[in-house]
Formats: sequence, structure tokens, C-alpha cells
Amino acid sequence: MTRRIDRRQFGLGAAGAVLAASSGARLARAETPPIKLGVLLPRSGFQAFFGQGCQRGFDVAATLMREMGHPVELMNGDTESKPEVARTQAEKLIRDGAQLLIGAFDSGQTAALAQVAEQNGIPLVINIGADPAITEQGYKYVFRNFPTSIMLGSGSLGLIKDIFKATGTTPKTAVLMIINDTFGQGMLKGLNALMPKIGMPFEIVETITYDPQARDLSVEVGRAKAAHADLHLAVTRLNDAILMIREMVKQRYEPMGIISPGAPGFYERQFIKVLGKYAEYAYSINAWMDPKQEMTKALEKAFYKAYPDESFDLNIGFSFEAVLIAVDAYKRAGSAKPQALVEALRATNITKRVMVGGPIRFNEKGQNVDTGMAALQIRNEKPTVVLPAASAEMAPVFPVPGWSKRG
Repeated sequence: MTRRIDRRQFGLGAAGAVLAASSGARLARAETPPIKLGVLLPRSGFQAFFGQGCQRGFDVAATLMREMGHPVELMNGDTESKPEVARTQAEKLIRDGAQLLIGAFDSGQTAALAQVAEQNGIPLVINIGADPAITEQGYKYVFRNFPTSIMLGSGSLGLIKDIFKATGTTPKTAVLMIINDTFGQGMLKGLNALMPKIGMPFEIVETITYDPQARDLSVEVGRAKAAHADLHLAVTRLNDAILMIREMVKQRYEPMGIISPGAPGFYERQFIKVLGKYAEYAYSINAWMDPKQEMTKALEKAFYKAYPDESFDLNIGFSFEAVLIAVDAYKRAGSAKPQALVEALRATNITKRVMVGGPIRFNEKGQNVDTGMAALQIRNEKPTVVLPAASAEMAPVFPVPGWSKRG
């Protein structure tokens, strides 16, 4: 017998609701009309891979919510990977009736959405976008569940130290290769500010910036190799991450390990598929799904049922939680009027979630400061949680085997 979930308890009983939906339960549809969510993502352009991944997360989330009797209508807009297009698409979706905006993966595009949301008095829930400045503008309609780049940086550095402690090996020097877009600039600023405060055991002896759309990183990797550092740190996107590793193999550049602190790329299925054995042992320190949580298991099951050949990653987790936040606020507000939604969003307190961390709740700036971090290492062709210990699936390996000693 399947227990029905009281819709008024949705915020506290979200895990049970998802579990019921994933097991095939079909609950009566709510009498209230669906909330209209304007979902803005880079579905085309150089970030299309990520936007399309997020869209799968939104589609699965909407299906699960509908099955639980919480109707959702997704109104999709393509930012084309450009901030100026993000702005015009957001304005169009608002004209077309969107009651709440969600987006947009990239910080520059998300910043444009935040301005539109504030100017039009329509709430925005950020699924992914790390630039700290977005929630430092005094906005009243902007809410972010994703960590800022400073949170990503501090959480990443802390877990990197934990890797060294757990494996009994500590590098003394490091080189940093980092993209020069909005996200990369925010990460660089954060890392430079945080490293002295956190007391990292290594010194960054070379910082190398580059365009994430670059098609050749031979010069940059050559500079990194010439630094003779113990550790290679990399803040990347997907395509340049693949180029970087290929060039490292080609140039026989073999540091003790490769760690990505708080950036996309290394955990992507395409990264693993294209690089094969050369993707193994790469570290990505990031906000991630907690594999020990029942809600995560339920979402993963529903996702692979719909998309058996796609990547279940943080893009899916945070996109799902964005819909969860919106629906929870809508149900508690009892209305889709902007001010009612904003007041409900401010009072958000979702204790059962998918991502590593504490409850989903927002401070006075609209930022969730309780989302945690996980250390992932590619093991057996899968991003595997190795820290924190409470969520770990395997133990971390460091130093890592050389290129010729794999497979």
C-alpha cells in the first residue's frame, strides 16, 4: 500500500514524495493551476552541453512533481550562452506569463537574469551560478541555492587538505590553470584570498589563464610542466578540460595529482568517455549529490529511467532542487503572486534534499549558505565520492598512477 503525502507537508515530506513518485505512485492532481516556471538555460552556443544537461534535470523534476499532484509548467528559454540574450529571453518569458524565473548555469547570464527579475518584480531561483556579486546587490527577488565561488573555493581547499591527510601525502608546490571567463575570474579572486587564510600546505608557483573556448592548450600545458610543481590545479569547463588532459599525456606531464577545485569538467560523462583511462583518478571538488540519501537514490532512479545514456551530475541535482524550492514556496504561499512567492521563498526550510549539506534556506541576501561540498575522484569510469567520510563510496588515492601505468 502506498502512503499518500499530505500536500501541506510537502516541504517537510519532499523525500517521501519523490520516493512515492519514483516507485510509480500516481496521486490526484492538485486543483490549483500549475506554477509557470520560466527556465532559462544555454541550450545553444558554447555552453549548450551544460544547458541541455540542466534541462534534463528540470524535465525529470517536473514529471516527479506532477506525479505527486504538484503541477508545474516549464516555459523554456534559450540564452544562447550570451548574457544579452538571457536578458531578452527573460523579458519575453515574463511577458508570456512566467511567474517565477529559474536559471541560468553561467554567472554572467545569471547576473543578467537577476537584473530583469528585480526590475520586473518577479522572483528568480538560481539553480547554478557562482559569482558572489549576484547576491551582494541588495536584490529582493533573487534566491540562490548554489554555492558562491568563495564557498566553492573555501570548501574545495578544505577538502583538498583532507585528501592529503587521508592519504598521508602532501605536495609542496602547485600550478594553477584557470579559465578567464566570469566564473574563472571569480574563482581566481576567491582562491587568492582564501589560500593564506586556510593555510594550504603548498605554494602556487605559476598561474596560467586561458580562454575556455581555446582549441589548443599546448603552450599553456608546456608552461605548467616547466613549473615542475607537485600538484596540478585546474579550473575548467568541459571541452578545455579534455584538451588539457590530452596535452598533459602528450607532453608526459605527470604531477602527483590533478585536482579541480569547484569547477565543472572533470566529473562530466563526456570527459570520462572521451579520455578513457586518462580520466581515471582525476579529482573534482564540488557541490554534489549525497549518495547516501534516499532522495538522491530516488532521483537517480527516475533520471536513468528517462535518460539511461546521460550523466547524472550536479547539473541534474541543482536543477531538481530549484524546482523543489519553487513548488514548495508556491504551495506554502497558496498563490503565484510575486510578493507571496517572495515571502514564502524567504521562509524556505527544506530539510530533506538531494545535495550534500544542511537544509535549503536563504539568508537576508537570498543565499543558501548550508550547501556542502564533496571530493570526487574518477574511479572505474564514474565520479565517486571519496570525502567527506559520511558520504564516501571509496577511499581517496593520492599520489595517482602515471599515464603509462593505467589500464
